Amino acid sequence: MTKSMKHWTLDTIRVGAPLNLTETAVPAPARGEVLVRVKAVSLNYRDKLVRETGMGLDIQFPFVPASDMAGVVEAVGDDVTRFSVGDRVISTFNPGWIDGKPPHGTARNPPYRTLGGFYAGMLSEYVALSEDWLVAAPKSLDHGEASTLPCAGLTAWFALVERGNVKAGDRVLVQGTGGVALFGLQIAAAQGAEVFVTSSGPEKLARAKALGAHHGIDRNAGDWVEEVYRLTNDRGVDHIFEIAGGANFAQSLKAVVPHGRISVIGVLEGFDISGPVGPLLLKSPVVQGIGVGHRRALEDLVRAVDTIGLKPVIDHRYAFGEVPAAFDHLDRGAFGKIVIEL
Repeated sequence: MTKSMKHWTLDTIRVGAPLNLTETAVPAPARGEVLVRVKAVSLNYRDKLVRETGMGLDIQFPFVPASDMAGVVEAVGDDVTRFSVGDRVISTFNPGWIDGKPPHGTARNPPYRTLGGFYAGMLSEYVALSEDWLVAAPKSLDHGEASTLPCAGLTAWFALVERGNVKAGDRVLVQGTGGVALFGLQIAAAQGAEVFVTSSGPEKLARAKALGAHHGIDRNAGDWVEEVYRLTNDRGVDHIFEIAGGANFAQSLKAVVPHGRISVIGVLEGFDISGPVGPLLLKSPVVQGIGVGHRRALEDLVRAVDTIGLKPVIDHRYAFGEVPAAFDHLDRGAFGKIVIEL
């Protein structure tokens, strides 16, 4: 095996920070570690935030961005029992969070030890990771598709299934047509829910309906809450994917049914959510912050993907040498996911 590899790094944090393709040594797997040949990496909105702001993390330079990876086990260290050479694997977003409560974090310092943040990211030809930080990849997906599951796929699954207990007949509303939103659409539809999608323009809404959405609401055509009232005879929706954040949270409070659920996922319109206290008190919804999820839930999602035939929506696949163009695409926004293949 070659002794050197290429990886993409950042030397500073700011808007437009240059991404550098550099060479380094291939890591050797230590005891309990697995060496993975990376086959695909998918980007998340969070990767844009880390590059531009650092998100308050103590980032060590040179820093390798991006948290989500699919690859093949190339070598194993001593005492590894979960994987063998040749196994297809995907990364876990929150390393070490196996099940239950996160192992790290306090009220003052909440848990946020993730790949592509606290830990180095995945934009490398090879990575050496603890075997506990990996999950077997779905058999039914290629590497690019599998790489979209650790963050976007699991966030939607954790919100709807692990925490939300979505069931047939529930009304689920997802905001937008990004990666998490489209996973939410597909998972909710597979569970038998009635799915509402808000987005900008008829083209995106038509594509969302082709994926299983029952109702498309153009947020540029008027008040989307009023359209929800019209479509549901004023009842509202049971579960809302709050992806915009900011003041849009007030709209979600208006649209949710009494004792419904709002999963707070995104920050597209701001890190400080706001809304009227009246609907919050009178409706008493569950407002659940979703910080992706644990390994056991990702394993559940992998089984579900293979069982129901879910296919992640990929907007574009870039080559490893085109990482800056992939990040430019992330800045513009995507219908589904952006994937980098090696």
